[in-house]
Amino acid sequence: MKSKIGTFLFGVIMLANQVVLAGEENEIVIKTSAQCGMCYDNIKKEFTFTKGVNSFQLNEENGEVTVKYNPSKTNPEKIRKAISKAGYDADDIPANPKAYEKLDACCKKGEHRKE
Repeated sequence: MKSKIGTFLFGVIMLANQVVLAGEENEIVIKTSAQCGMCYDNIKKEFTFTKGVNSFQLNEENGEVTVKYNPSKTNPEKIRKAISKAGYDADDIPANPKAYEKLDACCKKGEHRKE
């Protein structure tokens, strides 16, 4: 009887541990060249194919993307590469040139931030 209870308790502890790990979430802020709602949509499309990205916000004023992600499924480097693949700079990773050329004119560097 003791072994059945021990096995049951072990199973409950393992299940609880998996639930805690599944809920783990990190956050990173990445400086980008994104600057408008269309830029947000372009990044959102790319993040659809990036496992582990839970949510993100684009601050259009300063071009920062705040990303919440599951560190067991992705990492900051993969997130930066996804932003680059969408056509935008991501910290020290430059925008993918082919993707950048496909952006609408308003999404190209500096178009919304002209003084």
